[in-house]
Amino acid sequence: MRLVIVSGTSGSGKSVALHTLEDLGYYCIDNLPVFLLRDLALGFQSAPGEIFEQTAVGIDARSQPRHLRELPGLVAELREARVDCQVLFLDAQGETLIKRFSETRRKHPLSGDDRSLAEAIELERQLLKPILSDADLCIDTTHTNVHQLRELIRERFGAHQTAAMSILLQTFGFKHGTPRDADFVIDVRCLPNPHWQPDLRPLTGLHPAVAHFLESSPEALEMRDDLIAFFHRWLPRFEAEGRSYLTIAIGCTGGQHRSVYLGEQLRAHFAATGRKVLIRHRELP
Repeated sequence: MRLVIVSGTSGSGKSVALHTLEDLGYYCIDNLPVFLLRDLALGFQSAPGEIFEQTAVGIDARSQPRHLRELPGLVAELREARVDCQVLFLDAQGETLIKRFSETRRKHPLSGDDRSLAEAIELERQLLKPILSDADLCIDTTHTNVHQLRELIRERFGAHQTAAMSILLQTFGFKHGTPRDADFVIDVRCLPNPHWQPDLRPLTGLHPAVAHFLESSPEALEMRDDLIAFFHRWLPRFEAEGRSYLTIAIGCTGGQHRSVYLGEQLRAHFAATGRKVLIRHRELP
């Protein structure tokens, strides 16, 4: 049995994630009290048929705080009982969450007459820390729209997923903010910048002319080879620790040229070695 626990801050996209998992064939339950999780999972595991073979449950700050603190222990117990249990945590920056609540005019579940929206968001973060600390996959949806989140969930949890570790390469521009959900953040701003070449400025790292410019620089080739060597050595160690997901963020100034080029170089290498790899260029249309 495969069990995905979907959690995170209100307004970060938990409902979208659950609906997408349901479309993928998961049996989904939202707002499950934590104290019911163990019996439900073990009951579904022993149930006849395949209806509960893939199950997803939503657990959030509406559960009691003491139950939230017990969740990591419950997850470990379920894994010992041979339940393939994975924790997905969604989050976004506070300003983004406030904007989303303002646009939808929905009430935050923890807000009230004596607590502002910003205070409710901060309280929720504190309550969810035990779940975040045990999460297998964290997704920051600050710069992700509904359609992009759905696609990401489908790619990470779809039927084509194998037991091998899933690698997400995400390119970005530092001037637009650093991704908060990355396991590695690689800064490539030290490389020659195609932005200062008038003929290359309107292009991206996907264009052969930009690739040719960077490949004419020994520094770019050395960084590419060093990154490939580093991950070739250390990815098996992460897999040995039972990691199912790894997010590698590669950033340059604007997220248009250098980071995109190197991201594509790593993607090609990982794919050639048989690894499951996804790539997202955050700043490209």
